[in-house]
This record gives sequence, structure tokens and C-alpha cells, in this order.
Amino acid sequence: MKNNIFKAHLALLGANVIYGANYLIAKGIMPNKIGPSAFVFLRIIGAGILFWIIKSFIKERIAKKDLLRLMLCGILGVTTNQLLFFHGLNLTSPIDASIIITSIPVMVLVFSAIILKEKITTNKLIGITVGGIGAILLVWYGKSAAGTSSTIGNLFVFINACSYALYLVIVKPMMKKYNALNVISWVFLFGFVFMFPFGIGDFLATDFSAFDLNTYLAVGFVVVFTTFFAYLFNIYALNYVSPSVTGSYVYLQPAVSFIMVSIYAYVLMHNEYAQDINLIKILSCLLVVSGVYLISRKPKSKLT
Repeated sequence: MKNNIFKAHLALLGANVIYGANYLIAKGIMPNKIGPSAFVFLRIIGAGILFWIIKSFIKERIAKKDLLRLMLCGILGVTTNQLLFFHGLNLTSPIDASIIITSIPVMVLVFSAIILKEKITTNKLIGITVGGIGAILLVWYGKSAAGTSSTIGNLFVFINACSYALYLVIVKPMMKKYNALNVISWVFLFGFVFMFPFGIGDFLATDFSAFDLNTYLAVGFVVVFTTFFAYLFNIYALNYVSPSVTGSYVYLQPAVSFIMVSIYAYVLMHNEYAQDINLIKILSCLLVVSGVYLISRKPKSKLT
């Protein structure tokens, strides 16, 4: 069991490193190469096909009474989550988006306490506080001199974070009842159905002839890694750890985003992001990583 829990934490680490890199990679081709709704369309249909290919080997039926819950999971965890995230990222800066996402653990704890009656431990409260301080520092110093922040973009990302937090809590019972790949395949199917009216127009209007190799690589990364593998890692972890622990790993995303932006600015010499980097943000990243450690750490058992 301890080995499975360790693997779950590794899976969460991998998923959130991917998510952290995604901010800069996805932002780099929007909206010049592809619009956010078209990007989401490709992301959901591409990963959805991959999930259903794997699902074809799983002989398990979903009870009709559970389809409504899976439909809600599709709306929250795929449609609302991805549409609002990509539209928000399109408008605001990668660092701002990664900062706002750190609100997920707080909301997961609240939703878990209300819906799943999960106990909020001292370690989790301290971890949320430490990570929250880091996030607040990043928010305070995060707006660049060039004004890449956007109020409406940040609002979209925040609503996306709320949606994803509720999804993590609602999907947990389904993960216990059914094979996780079966669950996520249905979640993506319902997510695609509800996303279709919002994405089809933008998708058809996309000029794919203008795509270069970097564009295809970015789209491929988002579909295969950010969506397919990251979702696989998360659903695997949910089998062994609580939704609040899963949500707590989001604190790693600003740190990864910060590192990616640093490389982009100073190694690849794209100066438009250089102004977002300072010692305060380095301290903030250390705080959010510490928050992950405290939240995921098991309390010491009392000696008798």
C-alpha cells in the first residue's frame, strides 16, 4: 500500500510538472496560430480518442444511475475547466494563470469537507497557509510592467479552478466504484458533447496551413501530455490519495511556470518575460513547494 501511495505522489508530481510547462507552451501559439476554443476542441477530441481506444479493452458497464454524475463531471472537469482555462490563458500572462490555479486546494478542501465529510487536518491547514502566502506574494508582484495581466483573463482562470476543484471531489466516488480509465473515457465523451457548440466554429475557422513544426509540437504536447497523460496520472493518484492531496500538488505549477519563463527569457533571450522575474518570486516558489510537502505529509502516529 505504501508503494502505491508513493507512486501516486510521483504521478501527481509528473502531472503538475506537465501542467506547469503547459502555460508557456500553449500560450505561445494562441491566438496567432489557433484560437482558444479550437485548441480545446483539438485537445478534447484528441485525448478522448486515446482514452476510448484504451477503454475498448475494459469490459465494464456503467450503471444508468451514474451517467448523470459522469455527465456533471464532464461539464466541470472537461468543458468548463478547459474552455475557461484556455480563454483565460489567452488573455493573461502564464505566471498569473499558474498563480490563480493555486486556489484549487483551498476549494477542494471546502468541497471535500461538505460533500465527502473529509477531515481537515492540521498539516493540511498549515500547508494551505504556507502555500497561500507564496501565492499571495506572486499575485502581489506578478503583474508585469508591460501589462500582460488581464482582469477578465484572471477571472476565467479562477472560475476554471473552482470548476476543477469541484470535479475532483465529485469524481472520487466514481473512481472507487469503476475502473478509472472507464470513468475518464465517459467524462471526456460528455465533455466533448457539451464543448462542441462552443468549439466547432473556431475549429473550422482555423487556418491549419499556417501551422509550422513548432505549432504541431505545441498542439501535440497539449493533447498527448497535458491532457492524456496528465489526466491518467491524476486518476491513478485518486485511487490512493484524497482529492485534497491531489489538489495540493497544484502548488508546484507556479514554480514550474517560473522556471520555464526564466529559461524562455534568459536562455532563449525573449525579453518580454524577463521583467516578471525577481527574488520575491523565487521566495514565493519555495513557499508553494513547501506547501505541497506539508499538505501531503502524513501526521506522525502517537506512541502508546
